[in-house]
Amino acid sequence: MQINWSLRELDVFLVLASTLSFRRTSAQVNLSQSAVSGVIARLEQTLAVKLFDRTTRSVQLTATGQVFAEQALLLRAQTDEAVRAVRNLAEMQVGQVTLAALPSLAATVVPAACARYTALYPGVQLQIVDTLSGPAFDLVRAGRVDFALTAANPAYADLDYQPLAADRFVLLIPPDHALAAGRGPLRWLDIAGLAHISMPLPASVRQYADAALLEHRIRFAPAYEVEHLATISAMVACGLGVCALPELAAAVAPQPGVVRRRLVAPDMARPIGLVTRRHRSLSPAATALVGLLREEMARLAPGLAPVLKKAKPAPPAMCVIDKTKGKP
Repeated sequence: MQINWSLRELDVFLVLASTLSFRRTSAQVNLSQSAVSGVIARLEQTLAVKLFDRTTRSVQLTATGQVFAEQALLLRAQTDEAVRAVRNLAEMQVGQVTLAALPSLAATVVPAACARYTALYPGVQLQIVDTLSGPAFDLVRAGRVDFALTAANPAYADLDYQPLAADRFVLLIPPDHALAAGRGPLRWLDIAGLAHISMPLPASVRQYADAALLEHRIRFAPAYEVEHLATISAMVACGLGVCALPELAAAVAPQPGVVRRRLVAPDMARPIGLVTRRHRSLSPAATALVGLLREEMARLAPGLAPVLKKAKPAPPAMCVIDKTKGKP
């Protein structure tokens, strides 16, 4: 049996099953009586059964018609529920969005954006996974998150990368440092000889600092290597050294009095982008969250470039020259 009736035809049948009158059914469904008869005839032909016993004076459901009416009511209710569910998702009344984000982003733009999102769409549940870029790509690929917010462009055929911004580098300076009194940007060459606090390799932040000084043929040799941004900020505040960080990373655990100054020559910029599965559209709920994340990035780090044009990706491995020793 080939099912080729429409919901409209089921509605006509259900009205007739309720009114047992072609005249009243015609008025309710806004069809002529002959059109109503045609709908019933097509249903009976498709089902190969008689649905109504008809005389010139009465219309009655047959036994098979009664069974079909009961099932048609269930089908109509399920269809209405499906439409309501889709509309609720489209209008963001219900649903769930799961995202992965770098720790520096998960501690800055993500909470602020999620707080606004929850106020706007309280029926949508949010889940956040703070992790590094590599694991974040795996989560996207496995479908465990809707998207990832990372600072790396995955070179994978099954993932898409949409640039959102370029996170420029700043230098964190202790309050009583001589450079803290200035206002303009600093050159990487000018700060190469200072005591630096940085992350160990293979952290992307460290790779960018290495790459910036490599352009001046200088090996980057930080005085301290620590993994956590809060530790770095506290060490800078205590005068143990300066630290070059992307602007959003510098916003994590800010310390009173610590000064930020832009770093240029080269103008390094860490790309921030959206990673999704290729050929998979984001849900309306996820798309709305991405919009708020964009806004929060611009608010928390005004130096962010809104369009990624000049950001330089850090190379995975670099050969550098130590000027003091003359060795790579």
